[in-house]
Amino acid sequence: MFVIIGWAILMVCIFGVFVAHGGNIGVILHALPFELITIFGAAGGAFLVNNQMKVVKATMGGLGRCFKGGKFSKARYMELLALLYDILQKARKEGLMSIEKDVDDPHSSALFQKYPTVGTDHHVTEFITDYLRMMVSGNLNAHEIESLMDSEIETHHQEEHAAVAALQRLAGGLPAFGIVAAVLGVVNTMGSVGQPPAVLGGMIGSALVGTFLGILLAYGFAEPLAGLLEQKVEDAGKELQCIKTTLLASMQGYAPQVAIEFGRKVLYSGDRPSFSELEGHVKKK
Repeated sequence: MFVIIGWAILMVCIFGVFVAHGGNIGVILHALPFELITIFGAAGGAFLVNNQMKVVKATMGGLGRCFKGGKFSKARYMELLALLYDILQKARKEGLMSIEKDVDDPHSSALFQKYPTVGTDHHVTEFITDYLRMMVSGNLNAHEIESLMDSEIETHHQEEHAAVAALQRLAGGLPAFGIVAAVLGVVNTMGSVGQPPAVLGGMIGSALVGTFLGILLAYGFAEPLAGLLEQKVEDAGKELQCIKTTLLASMQGYAPQVAIEFGRKVLYSGDRPSFSELEGHVKKK
């Protein structure tokens, strides 16, 4: 919703001021289809050349997420920490082997079903169960698992940032493609030098629309979307860091209620539940 509102403000301020100052919007509208086809066509072709198909697909998926509300909230993190508390509490009371079935089949686990917000998230459940499985096996110490967690989080970060980098490169190229469209318009104008000045002026104005559109699309559309997607990627990484910190605290011998406090402290301040909020939610569950 805020993306649409932002674009509406952008368009009104740019074109509204242009018209208010006596600008002829007809010149822009006349040139718009041809300039857009040139810029979008060139940018789309370069985008395909510049990225592997997996990055293209990730970018398309990332653009879809930009128009959805953020899923990472205080309520989601309280669900996540309550889930981790239940798992660690069961392991503490009944032994690590008691959570083996929950780890092997989380979709049928009563623990994971109790928290549908995070219990049905493929990435979250896979990350949790993979490292709980290692904890159950007992063959790795906390430092080895921490190193492995860091490597996996870094890999996840790089994969998600590939789409962000692709959008940023696209934004960097759009002004240049706008110049290409403008140059083609100037070439077309030079072939009509015998026309009256009024006609030539309109043709030159249409050519300059290409430069204007390239800059507008780059800094008004592509670059802001890349920035928004990057923020969403950082939020997803923070969730994995919360899980990592909680599990490592448990491996180092801290009680479940203390371990989830370690995880709570990792979260961004705007999404972090207070100690009393988390304690009340856990007791309620």
